[in-house]
Amino acid sequence: MRTFLSSDILSWPLSPDAGDELMARVGKENYADSLARKHVREMDFTGKPLAGYVFVGAQGVAKDTDLGFWVERCHAFAETLPAKAKK
Repeated sequence: MRTFLSSDILSWPLSPDAGDELMARVGKENYADSLARKHVREMDFTGKPLAGYVFVGAQGVAKDTDLGFWVERCHAFAETLPAKAKK
C-alpha cells in the first residue's frame, strides 16, 4: 500500500484493496458531504463501513482539480489531528 502522510498522520492511502479507487480519510464532519459527491462510496473493505473514510472512484479523481479537492480535504482533516508522539 502506498500512503501519503501529513504531520505524520495517514491522510490518503492508496490501497490495493481499493482497486483503482482512492481511499480518502475525510473525517466524520466531512463524511456525509463526501458521500453525496459523484463517484464516492463508503469505505467497506472490512464488510462494515468506517465513518470518516470513503472510496473515490477513478472518475472522481480523473481531473487535476478533482484530485486536488480530495488531497486538500484529506490534508485539512489530518491537520486537525494531534501530532503523533515521537518514538
